[in-house]
Amino acid sequence: MSGSLLHLMHLVSPALPVGAYAYSQGLEYAIDSGWAGSEPALQDWIEQVMTHSLGQLDVPVLRRVYNAWEADDLAQVNDWNDFVLACRETQELLLEDEQLGLALGRLLESLDISQAARSNFSRSPSYVTLFALAGVKWQVSVDELARGFVWSWLENQVAAATKIVPLGQTRAQQLLVALMPAVDEVCERAKTLTDDELGLSLPGLAMASCLHERQYTRLFRS
Repeated sequence: MSGSLLHLMHLVSPALPVGAYAYSQGLEYAIDSGWAGSEPALQDWIEQVMTHSLGQLDVPVLRRVYNAWEADDLAQVNDWNDFVLACRETQELLLEDEQLGLALGRLLESLDISQAARSNFSRSPSYVTLFALAGVKWQVSVDELARGFVWSWLENQVAAATKIVPLGQTRAQQLLVALMPAVDEVCERAKTLTDDELGLSLPGLAMASCLHERQYTRLFRS
């Protein structure tokens, strides 16, 4: 097994100490409200967010930031970092991205990746920006890094659903397998998008995130 593959497995592991398990990205409200209360609706919700949020914003930005890190172009890194943060539609989603980014930055600094230092950024570093940096430093190809990024997000969403619905462990694994083809579809489509096509507009996700802020009881921070 190559060193780059091991580094990718390390980066997408649920054990990575960045706190991703604490966030549901609006899924908690969507399930509680009944929007994604049934298993078919849950699968559709996760697939649509993966396609039209990660696929339209995070993954294509990941590819661009990866190239900027490879070129040692910190100005371009900051431009894309600012762009992705500006696209977060709610306070919860922005805070999540910033907190995950800061946590990953601290981890990368502890592993002697000096470019992760907070002083290199005009704003808080986003998670996707530092994920791309780790991929460059550990020589993970951008295609495999993108798949790892989406898979890590998907696994976290299904883990959150397992606690909220609740789903049994077997059904959760069946859901992961059912959604696997969409991972490659999202990553392949992201390669085709121009800069002008990046961004997102998911009113349901934004509403779920806003309403989650005042949900009467919560397991997750978003």
